[in-house]
Amino acid sequence: MNGSSAITVTGAAKSFGALAVLRDVDLRVAPGSIVALLGPSGCGKTTLLRSIAGLERLAGGEVRIGDRTVSGPGVHVPPERRRVGMVFQDWALFPHLTVAQNVGYGLPRPDRRGPRVAEALALVGLDGLGGRSPGTLSGGQQQRVALARALAPAPGVLLLDEPFSNLDTSLRVQVRTEVHQLLASLGVTTVFVTHDQEEAFVLGDEVAVMHGGRIVQQATPAELYARPATSWVATFVGDANLVTGTAAGASATTPVGPVALERPVEGDVDVVLRPEELRLVPLADGAGAPATVELCEFYGHDTVYLVRPDGGEPLRARAGSAPRYARGDRVGIAYGGPPAIAYAAPGPVASPAVAPAEPAPTSA
Repeated sequence: MNGSSAITVTGAAKSFGALAVLRDVDLRVAPGSIVALLGPSGCGKTTLLRSIAGLERLAGGEVRIGDRTVSGPGVHVPPERRRVGMVFQDWALFPHLTVAQNVGYGLPRPDRRGPRVAEALALVGLDGLGGRSPGTLSGGQQQRVALARALAPAPGVLLLDEPFSNLDTSLRVQVRTEVHQLLASLGVTTVFVTHDQEEAFVLGDEVAVMHGGRIVQQATPAELYARPATSWVATFVGDANLVTGTAAGASATTPVGPVALERPVEGDVDVVLRPEELRLVPLADGAGAPATVELCEFYGHDTVYLVRPDGGEPLRARAGSAPRYARGDRVGIAYGGPPAIAYAAPGPVASPAVAPAEPAPTSA
């Protein structure tokens, strides 16, 4: 889509009464890219999306779309003048209007019966359904009508608030793939809100993780998974074991044995061990710390074990095969991944543990 615009949010602040919802938020979205706003319920991600759209007034900070300041000190450009399309969580279709009338609702009156409506419906694969009532369509088709309505005015920016949450699981995956293909082909700058880590990783060129009204890290999915900025991010964006250990330079002693660290550090640490990086071996091999299998979950494509090292807390280990061990089996468990990320203990809100002369892992 021609005319896609960058989004720049700087120092955004917003409160509802005494509750601070956005706290000094910075966000960058390159023209034509897709960024997922990922976070738990109540973290401020929908408020940030609505602030970009102009549906909420910021108490502080600035929003720029392209080279225009649309929110800032003394500035609040109304939503209809921001060239922003928005798809709401419940799709917000008008039941008394036809599909074509819904799609044309945001267009100038002369264009509502013109080719732009038909073109928008064709984009989302709904050719010929313009005369239907939204209530006669499936959930996936209604979601596409909402998307067509947002795209019809040729916006420079597209915003989506939990766009797939009202679809059942099988349809959600199908529609998500179709929408991803469409957005990638159009090249429209897109920000979408989700609480689903898989969805954020699949659709986002970058993921901005929100927690407590702040963006705590913005990076590509691969960077976010490999180098989470905090231990909270590590456990939120994927399946992760956070184990205590004692670091001595380039390695740490942990319940699964020695683990090489990405950056040298000394003292008590929490170490991120992803389940797929833990290896289970027969205890007789002597190649791992003694442990007991407490649960075995077979998913077809892989198996997840809940394993408790002797005297330690249970850990999750994933193997890309059919189950080799059963509940109650004695096994050896060891770390087999790359040098791990460690955080100065206590872990839940700590910063990455690094040597004084080196920078901490940063977002991309």
